[in-house]
Amino acid sequence: MIRYKTGNDVNLDALIELYHASTLGERRPIEDKERMASMLRHANLVVTAWDDALLVGISRALSDFSFVTYLSDLAVRRTHQRQGIGKELIRRTQTLGGRHAKLLLLAAPAAEQYYPHVGFTRHPQAWMLGPDERVR
Repeated sequence: MIRYKTGNDVNLDALIELYHASTLGERRPIEDKERMASMLRHANLVVTAWDDALLVGISRALSDFSFVTYLSDLAVRRTHQRQGIGKELIRRTQTLGGRHAKLLLLAAPAAEQYYPHVGFTRHPQAWMLGPDERVR
């Protein structure tokens, strides 16, 4: 049975191992433990999924709890995918973000087909400025 917890008091090594096991590690700075610790520490809405003592999923988000919640990471261990864990992490994140808050995310290329399947709508108005890019 999968248990869900709220809060960012997650062991950093367990988090990094989950990112490896879910493929999210390919797109996150998992080799930089200090940066990963900062990412976890500063997320103000974290929901985790546990199979006994094993961390099997995480939703890491930033929210103002009234207008918008940005879902920055959604990861489920490959061995636990297709069991509804991702959906439940999203559901709990949306609920905890506040009943009036919209939920936003940037999909990884491999996950683009997943989000419409669970109810998200594509919005072409999103824009991004990368860390090495500057406002002109």
